[in-house]
Amino acid sequence: METFGTTILNYHLITEPMDTANQVRVREGRIKASRPQIITPEAYSQTLLEGFGEEAQRYVDWLREHEKHVRILQYGYRLSQEAFSEHIITDNLQAVVERVRDEVKRGNNPFSAVVVGVDDPWDVCLIKLFWEVIQNSVRINFEQLEQRHLFDDVGGVPRAVRNEVETAFLAASRNPALIPALGRKLQRYGLMEEYQDRFFSLVRASKRK
Repeated sequence: METFGTTILNYHLITEPMDTANQVRVREGRIKASRPQIITPEAYSQTLLEGFGEEAQRYVDWLREHEKHVRILQYGYRLSQEAFSEHIITDNLQAVVERVRDEVKRGNNPFSAVVVGVDDPWDVCLIKLFWEVIQNSVRINFEQLEQRHLFDDVGGVPRAVRNEVETAFLAASRNPALIPALGRKLQRYGLMEEYQDRFFSLVRASKRK
């Protein structure tokens, strides 16, 4: 998975409908995977505490205690509906798998995958695919981010997060409609108190326009 840009994963999901014999469903589409994003322990903690109990709270406390030594990457994706197709083939599963696999090999696209899964819920198979891609990518993603010093501590916050916040401030100064998103970002990273004077100055300036 690309460290500094969007990755397009082309999937071919092959399943057998439960209520028919000698029929195979082939779904083809794309997963648009966002670049891995460095987040703060505070931002990660917010997701852990939603709906979890005391065990999660103890883990969150540990994260906050050791936050200077913790590095967290967030991965995300969305399914591309415009590239989705689905069709039924009358044949046995193994024959279809072999044909599709051969076609994908001839395409020579390293970001294509053939997945044999369940017909319902089929989207779970794509989550599993995405997880496996992350496992194969995370080491080099960390290494490349390290090389650019994006994990470096800048006032208690990773350099990448500081860069992201600065980019968001610049965008919001040019487009006031982005100010609420900037506020949510600061809250999520636990940085609102640090940036609040600058943030509310931006809010006041936008109201004078």
